[in-house]
Amino acid sequence: MDPIRNPFSPGAGTPPPELAGRDDLRESLRIALERARIGRPAKSAMLVGLRGVGKTVLLDRIRMDAEAAGIHTVRIEAPEGRSLPALLAPQLRQALLRLSQIAAAKDYAVRGLRALAGFVGKLKVTFGDIEVGIDYEPEPGLADNGDLEHDLQALFEQVGLAAKSASTALAIFVDELQYVEEAQLAALITAMHRTEQRQLPVVLVGAGLPQLRGQMGNAKSYAERLFDFPMIGPLPPAAARLAIEKPIENEGVAITERAVSQILQVTQGYAYFLQQWGSHTWQAAHASPIDIDAVNAASVTAVAALDESFFRVRFDRLTPKEKRYLRAMAELGEGPHRSGDIANCFSAPVSSLAPTRSSLITKGMIWSPNHGDTAFTVPMFNEFMKRIMPGDDWR
Repeated sequence: MDPIRNPFSPGAGTPPPELAGRDDLRESLRIALERARIGRPAKSAMLVGLRGVGKTVLLDRIRMDAEAAGIHTVRIEAPEGRSLPALLAPQLRQALLRLSQIAAAKDYAVRGLRALAGFVGKLKVTFGDIEVGIDYEPEPGLADNGDLEHDLQALFEQVGLAAKSASTALAIFVDELQYVEEAQLAALITAMHRTEQRQLPVVLVGAGLPQLRGQMGNAKSYAERLFDFPMIGPLPPAAARLAIEKPIENEGVAITERAVSQILQVTQGYAYFLQQWGSHTWQAAHASPIDIDAVNAASVTAVAALDESFFRVRFDRLTPKEKRYLRAMAELGEGPHRSGDIANCFSAPVSSLAPTRSSLITKGMIWSPNHGDTAFTVPMFNEFMKRIMPGDDWR
């Protein structure tokens, strides 16, 4: 098969050739954004799910849908070690500058830029990583108390008033939201609560690992009433099949039923793995139709590619004790597992492993589906741990 024509695109947030199985969620968020634009109540949403289910791709597609409809958007990613104000401030500045070009919104947008100047000036002492250009002098008393929760409310109000006067909405897209510290997350939730109370057209669409829902509930008890939390999981069989078959057929190539079924079985419907196996199967195939021999050959190279990139990049961030903890989980199977069962693999008390477990949750490697349970956030990571740490030496 011509490698140049390979339709599949495994990558970090790389759009797939066929975004299958997500139309209902895209439509529900389109409705929410349009409701916000006309001043109707609209719930913000947090897309939660494991690694590799396509949250980032979906977040970006929803943003593209919004921009195509004339809604203003900003997009940030919340990596570990960066403050939320440092991430938000430059993007809100850009949004306000765009809104200031609209005659009906100019005065509100300029006041928003003054609020931003006060916000940055006072909070720079607390959050030293804030770097943003200042276009107007601050207005005394506007978003300049030096308290993040209070000032972010005031800033979001001004942004919302500018968007409302422009007859549009502002959609804020935040990826990897689970890395935002609790106090900053609380401030963000409070600011969104205030815009909802004032019926201002600001919508937050976030994405994060499954623990995000609990983190937001801990930050503010009313978070679960303020946001929807759609769970993004593996694609159902029909959608997973479409994600493989349609890109291949669009290239004028066929694939056998056995080959497709094998891909669905080994990938378990996870969006990223579908792209990996689709890409490697294309490379392994010699002619149309693509058969199961090509899939079997692709499985060897796809697993090797995952081990060296998708899995290894996460493994290399771990301490030796964290690696042993995950290896113990892998010994027990896919999970979830009780903390006591994991501790038994170490012959150690549960309490002695609590800091390790907590650190792994903070790093986004594991999460707790239920009290006392622990599960991987990365599908198939249990199999990788057995490959990378074989035998019993890890004990």
